[in-house]
Parts: sequence; structure tokens; C-alpha cells
Amino acid sequence: MSNVTTIKNKKPELLCPASSLEVLKCAVRYGADAVYIGGESYGLRAKAKNFSPSDMEEGIRFAHEHGARVHVAVNIFAHNYDLEGARKYFAELSQMKPDALIVADPGMFSICREVWPEAEIHISTQANNTNYGTFNFWYKQGAKRVVSARELSLREIKEIREKIPADKEIESFVHGAMCISYSGRCLLSNYFTGRDANKGACTHPCRWKYNLYENSSYRDGFADPETGELRYAIEEESRPGEYLPVYENERGTYIFNSRDLCMIEHIPELVDAGIDSWKIEGRMKTALYVATVARTYRRAIDDYFESPDKYRDNLPWYREQISKCTYRKFSTGFFFGKPDEESQIYDNNTYMSESVFLAIIDETAALADGKGRENAERRTGEDDRETKEQLLAGFTQKNKFCVGDEIEIMKPGGRDIKVKVLDMYHVCDGSSFEKEAEERSVINGQECIRVTECPHAQEKVYIKLSQAPEVGDILRTEPRGNRDAAKE
Repeated sequence: MSNVTTIKNKKPELLCPASSLEVLKCAVRYGADAVYIGGESYGLRAKAKNFSPSDMEEGIRFAHEHGARVHVAVNIFAHNYDLEGARKYFAELSQMKPDALIVADPGMFSICREVWPEAEIHISTQANNTNYGTFNFWYKQGAKRVVSARELSLREIKEIREKIPADKEIESFVHGAMCISYSGRCLLSNYFTGRDANKGACTHPCRWKYNLYENSSYRDGFADPETGELRYAIEEESRPGEYLPVYENERGTYIFNSRDLCMIEHIPELVDAGIDSWKIEGRMKTALYVATVARTYRRAIDDYFESPDKYRDNLPWYREQISKCTYRKFSTGFFFGKPDEESQIYDNNTYMSESVFLAIIDETAALADGKGRENAERRTGEDDRETKEQLLAGFTQKNKFCVGDEIEIMKPGGRDIKVKVLDMYHVCDGSSFEKEAEERSVINGQECIRVTECPHAQEKVYIKLSQAPEVGDILRTEPRGNRDAAKE
């Protein structure tokens, strides 16, 4: 039996990103088999919230309790001054026992093997893993898994699968943002701002606005190094007079915004290629984004392995759900061949979004009357339906909404429930507007005032809905412009 046939009979791992403990818990609840995270240093997302040691320990514990794995990214390209601290960091990680470490730099790989010989090591996509020779090289070094370069087609990945050992795992990105530089090795951020993309501090200059000049219409001409012919240059809008030449060869040139990768409509092809782990990009994304993508791919994978016909029948649902998270128009990246000009976005640098993130339910509670004090200790999921419907849902708000709004409860299993906001209480925190409030209550031992809206960022709120949510559910709504248009 070939390696590809063996893998095709096994359901792939769904690997999701997490920027924080909150997002990790959402990813696991909404269907991730594994989550990849970064610590406070040595990962390639310096601007993400990332995990403190205590949060990492709690995240690993939570994931393991729910049957999920945690992979920690330690994938910077290290300088001399990074190495001694890396040795200490690997020692700390060995005590926390994540399931795998993601490494790109050979020096970091060697230190990890010295400090923690038993660690399961995965080779990051940053290492430009584009051929079966590279996969076999890392296999001989002891790496269990290699993350394929984004520049590979499914045909190339399938060939790699056939020419590496059966127990060598392939991980590939199947959804999310695409870097315009080769395997993410970009120098634009460093050039413009001094912030190193290869050490996690990318400022995403590829998303900025540029003016494009053709031939000699710009002040300082640049010649094509192969033909000597004047071609094109770009000028970043906040740096007038600084012209950057644009050269193109048979492999193309992709300076501007790339579309996001989305393979939700191509589950059969991904399975056929023999990819062990399907990776979602987005260690800077919100809990709503991660939960939406995790839930959609989870259901698509499960449906396909139950019945390919069921998967095909549910394609409209997958498309609808994926469109409810932030994205830049979708493409299939390099999977079916090299991208062309249609794979780029030239007219804007903004995300599209069909949903607004409102909250994650942290707790349920009751107003502190005699009966309420008894019920405050109860949690949703019990059989007492009447009690559940009287409970309030507590959370820290992400975006403004109001009493009377129609919103949506997003369930981990795939259901979405339309509900109405019936009542709302603000947890007192010393804000000036609280002094004017006349109606006060106590909820879970906290003084609260009754309000009609929650406009303040990170406001702690309790609400009553027309149908009670459960702890861990996500609340979302359509953008206000969409809701207003629907009413007209």
C-alpha cells in the first residue's frame, strides 16, 4: 500500500491558531484537533498577544483535558544574542510538556535536541520546504513533521508523500492570509520600518497603499537588470519620492495584496494529496474568526469522511459560514498552479466581514433575590429548562450592541440560533455614568446597573436573551449597515 493510500484512509488533523488563552479555548471547543501558539519570545508573531508561562500551562492543560494537542512556535531566525536565552526557554518548555515545537532555524533545532531530546519537533514553513529531499533530510535529523512551503501545488505535495517514509508527517496551510514573499521570508518591513518580519515584527507593508508608475514617468528611472529596459516602479503613499523598481520574470512578481487562501471547496483534493495536518493561518486573529473557520472545516472534514455526497450537499453551508469571518477575497493559492494577476487585490487593503464579534459567554447567573441566589450557582446544560431560561449570560463585551437587537448564538456543533436581547446589566467599575443610575442589582456578588446598551470597549455585562446560551457559546451579529438594509 502506498503512503498516499495509507494517509487517505486517515482523517487529517485540523490545526488552528491561537493568539491568547481565550482563543485557544474557542479553537478547541469549536473543533480543532490541535492548536499552535507562541510564547512571549522566539515566535514569529511579536504583535500577537501571545502566551505568558502561566497561560501556556493552563492552555496545555485545557487542551489535553479536551483531547487536543498544543504546538508551540519557536520559529524565529535567531541571531547570536538569541541563542543563550533560547536554551533557557526550551528548558522551560520541557517542563510544560507541549505536544510539539515548531522550529525553522537549524541552530535552534540543535539547541532544542540538546536541551529536550524527547521533544517532538516540526519544521516551520519558514524553512522553505519545497521538495522531498528536504523532507527526508529533516526526517534523518529526527523531525517528526515538516510544514510544506505555501508555494507547492497539490501535485508536488502528493509526490513528496510518495517519496518520504510513511511515518513522516506533512502539514500544509489550507486557509488564511498569504504572504507575498517566498515562504514568508520578507524584507519589506525591515526596509521600511526596521521591524524584522523574520523575528515576528512584520508591519505588513504589502497591505499598504502604493502609487504605480510605468516606464520613465517617475523621476528616477530604473532599468530591468536583464534587458536594460525601463519598466515599473512603486511609491508608498507616505514616502513620496522614494521609488522602488518592480522586476518580473517567468515566476511573476507579487508586490501588492494577495487574496486569502481558502480550500473549503476542495476537501477531496486535499485528502487525495496525503496531507496529515491541515493548518489554518491566523495567530493574530480574533476568537470569532478562529471559531468560525475551525467549526466550518471541522464539519466539512467530518462530513466528507462520513460520505462524500454529504460533503457536496453541504457546500453552500460551508461557503456561507466562511464568509462570516474577516477575509480578503479568496483564492486557492498555489495548490492548482502558480497564481496569476487575479490572485492579487489592487484597489484596496481592507478586510471583508459579514459578522461582528460581540462576546464569548463566560458564565451564567441570576439576579440576587431569594430564588436567584440559589440558581446563581447553577450552570446551563442542566435539565431544568425553566431555570436556564431565567439565567443571565455574563461576558466581557467586544463590540457595542443594545437591548432589542437581534443577534446570533453560534454553537460549537454547527447550529446558529437567532435571539433577541431582552435585558442588560452593566457591572459597576467606577465609570462616571454609573452615578446617575437609579436601578441597581447584585449579580454573582457584583453591583450592577440596568442599561440599554453596552458601548464601552471591554465592558463587563450580563444580558438576558430570548433563548439562553451556554458557557463557551459565541455571540455575533451582522454589521449594522447590513441589518439596517435588511429592515428597509
